Amino acid sequence: MGYNSAMELKATTYAVADRIATITLNRPDRLNAWTGRMHAEYRWCLASAALDDAVRVIVVTGAGRGFCAGADVTALAGHRDKGGYDPGVPDDIAMPGYGTDPRFDAEFAYHFGIAKPIVAAINGPAAGVGLAVACYCDVRLAAAGAKLTTAHGRLGLPAEFGLSWLLPRLIGAARAADLLLSSRVFLAEEAHEMGLVARVVASDELAGAVASYVGELAAHVAPSSMAATKRQLYLDLHRGAVESIEDADRLLRAMVPSPELDEGVAALREKRPPSF
Repeated sequence: MGYNSAMELKATTYAVADRIATITLNRPDRLNAWTGRMHAEYRWCLASAALDDAVRVIVVTGAGRGFCAGADVTALAGHRDKGGYDPGVPDDIAMPGYGTDPRFDAEFAYHFGIAKPIVAAINGPAAGVGLAVACYCDVRLAAAGAKLTTAHGRLGLPAEFGLSWLLPRLIGAARAADLLLSSRVFLAEEAHEMGLVARVVASDELAGAVASYVGELAAHVAPSSMAATKRQLYLDLHRGAVESIEDADRLLRAMVPSPELDEGVAALREKRPPSF
């Protein structure tokens, strides 16, 4: 599905340790501004993590003092010069998350089809596509004072990347309207108050807080449970209560015979953390 098992990474880095895959947007001199090359590499990294049985959780962050400052200015100017939008990605781009459900087979919605939790570590400014990437992750932790913005309105563009669909589901229609219509800058602390960010910590404590959070997921939550729960979470955004309940019942019947349930019950009885 367009996945090339070998790719030279120039705009990102990818590392796996202790069952955690870390994808770092790596253009620190440009606050990790987004380019077609970065996009292609990002999807390759996600595909690699999704296919690796040793990986249980994925972390996305930025190098240096920023998460992602949005589209590279040169790339934006290039769209104008070409007379239209050009994503600048190759035809054989990796397709992580595609095939899980047709409703996830679209740009950035593919995050929903990846059966592993994706945690955004927002270490600094996240604007435009940078904010979108963070929003399509499952959980967001942010450094205190990090600046966020949808950005598109100040560039004369429409709300991009499905944020007009996603943000109301994350923080409610009224708050989403404010952020989308104004393109104003808001801080991580306000994002936390809105529920967009799960936790805000001091900048020098972010890496440790993220490591602790994802380490707990990797060690003590059953991979099958994380995969099933993530699938339920995003499919339920598109369906009614009856479908959700029936699907949950089907999944329950299928997963009860698993050895992971045996370990979970044993850990509960022995009053210890489960080990999966």
